[in-house]
Amino acid sequence: MRKLLGQLIRFGFVGFLCFFIDYGIMVFLTEIVGINYLISSGISFTVSVIINYILSVTFVFETDKKKNKIKEFIVFVILSVIGLGINELCMWLATDMMGIHYMISKIGATAIVMVYNFITRKIFIEKH
Repeated sequence: MRKLLGQLIRFGFVGFLCFFIDYGIMVFLTEIVGINYLISSGISFTVSVIINYILSVTFVFETDKKKNKIKEFIVFVILSVIGLGINELCMWLATDMMGIHYMISKIGATAIVMVYNFITRKIFIEKH
């Protein structure tokens, strides 16, 4: 239980760091560059996924050192693409269908995707 709690804390730290990277890039691309919020959200999410992978396998999840890292990264990317789909769907529903500002929608979408990410990475990335 102690190990899981420590892992959740590290996951939360990495998640918050990547959230700020994701959020900052999204707002910059939308507000300064003028890109549509769904496109900028996809770009920012992609950047944060790469950083998240590096930090997750380094600090959060105990991975199998013998495991093929390319395959592991591919699984991570597939899980993250699904997460991106969940993120985009949540943002679209909240922003376009419910009229919530995209910056607020991003926070809710991130919370949902964060739970999905922890569970799927625990199952598919961590050494069993």
